[in-house]
Amino acid sequence: MSDLHLGLAGVGRIGVMHARNLVTTPGVGRLTVADVDADRARAVADELGCDAAPDTAALLAAGIDGLVVATGTAQHPELVLAGVDAGVPVLCEKPVAPDVALSLPVLEHVAARGGVVRIGHQRRYDAGYLEAKRAHAAGELGWLHSIRAVTCDVTPPPVAFLATSGGLFRDCSVHDFDVIRWITGREVVEVSARGSNNGDPAIGAVGDVDSALAVCTLDDGTLAVVSASRYNGGGHDVRLELQGSLATLLVGLDERAALRSAEPGVTFPAGPPHLTFAERFADAYRAEVAAFADLVRGVEGELCTPEDAVAASRVADAAQESLATGVPVRVEPLP
Repeated sequence: MSDLHLGLAGVGRIGVMHARNLVTTPGVGRLTVADVDADRARAVADELGCDAAPDTAALLAAGIDGLVVATGTAQHPELVLAGVDAGVPVLCEKPVAPDVALSLPVLEHVAARGGVVRIGHQRRYDAGYLEAKRAHAAGELGWLHSIRAVTCDVTPPPVAFLATSGGLFRDCSVHDFDVIRWITGREVVEVSARGSNNGDPAIGAVGDVDSALAVCTLDDGTLAVVSASRYNGGGHDVRLELQGSLATLLVGLDERAALRSAEPGVTFPAGPPHLTFAERFADAYRAEVAAFADLVRGVEGELCTPEDAVAASRVADAAQESLATGVPVRVEPLP
C-alpha cells in the first residue's frame, strides 16, 4: 500500500493537529475526516484539501486502510471496537477508555478479533526519550537508583475539562508512568501520592488538584518520583531524569527547557521555553502518525499497545486513590 487512505475521527485540538500531520505524511495519499460536528469536519477538510465524511459510520464505510481516533475519551471504546470490527488498524489517543474497568472489555474484544490497535503515547517517538531508552538498554547508565519525571503545563485547561478528566495523574502523569515502564521494562508495584491546590479554587471544587507528587516503587526496588502541575508559568516543562550507578541522563534539557540557572554567569538555556505540549512534542506527533502509517503497511515500531496503555492507567488510578486516601496503594497487575 504505497498510497494509504486513512480516516480520522474527531477534529478538535488534537484531531486537527493529527490531520495536518497526516496530510503531509509520506505514503498517505488520501485522508478522510469526520466529527460529531459535521460542519467542523467539512471546514477542516476544506482547509487541508482532504475529504470529509458526514459521520463515523460513513468514515468506516469509505474504504479506509486505517483509523485514527482523536475524539473525546468517552467515544474511544466504541470507535476502537468499530475499527477492529471493520478490519482496519487503529491508532487511538490515550486513554483506551475513561477508566480501567471500561478498558478491559476493549482489550478482550481486540484480542478475540485479532485487531491491530495502538494508543497515542507520543513521547515514545520523542528523540530524547528514545535516546534514554537506548542508553539504558545498552547499560551505559549502570543500574538505576532514582528516576524523576516532570510534566507541568503553563496554565490549567478549562475547569469544565478538569471535571471530567479523571484527575491530574490520569490526565498528565499517565504519560510519565508509560515512559517509565517503557524505558525500564519494570512494573510499578506501589504508589504514594500527595497533592495541593494553591491556584483556582474551582479546580478543587471539581475534585482535582493543581499540583501533585507521586513516589513510585518499581518491582526491582527502584524509586521514581513523578511530579505534575497546572501552573508552571516558566513554560511547558516535560523532563525525565535517569540516575544510574555509572551516569545520569536527562531528557528535556535543551535550549528551550522551561528552567533557568541561579548560578552566576550561566546563561543556559538561552532559548524561549515551549508553551504547549503540541509545541514541545511537534516532531514526536509527526513521527507517531508516520509510524502508524508504517504499521498499516505491516511494519511494527514503538507505538504503545493497548495493554501497555491500560497498565499505565492502572498506575494513574493507584496514584489518584493514594491522593484521595493519603495512604500508599498497591498496583494490581492486569488480569
